[in-house]
Parts: sequence; C-alpha cells; structure tokens
Amino acid sequence: MSKHFQTSGGIGFLGLLTILFIALKLTKVIGWSWWWILSPILIPSCICLLVIIVIYITMFFCEVFK
Repeated sequence: MSKHFQTSGGIGFLGLLTILFIALKLTKVIGWSWWWILSPILIPSCICLLVIIVIYITMFFCEVFK
C-alpha cells in the first residue's frame, strides 16, 4: 500500500510579506527599521518562544507543589 503525503508547497503569507518589506527597504521606498522589516518572522517566533517558556514554568511549579 502506498501512502501519499500532501505537503504545503511554496512560501506562506508571512514569508511573502517579509520579502516584500525587504525589497521595499532595499529600494529605499520605505525607511523603516530592520526590526519592523523582519517583524513578520520575528513576532510569531517570539510568541512560540514565550509559549514554550510558560509551559516549562508551569511544569516546574506543578512538580514543586506536588
């Protein structure tokens, strides 16, 4: 039996938005800081990191107060 896996092809919305912002910055159309240019990638990464930290802290306190 053959299993077929469907993968998402191409780049997502946030990737396209980041590429657009970089192109606009390099062509001097916008004068934003690089933090704002890369924010479509950085903000979701920071949210994931924050969620992981909260999970670890919660697990730690659950073990301490057992």
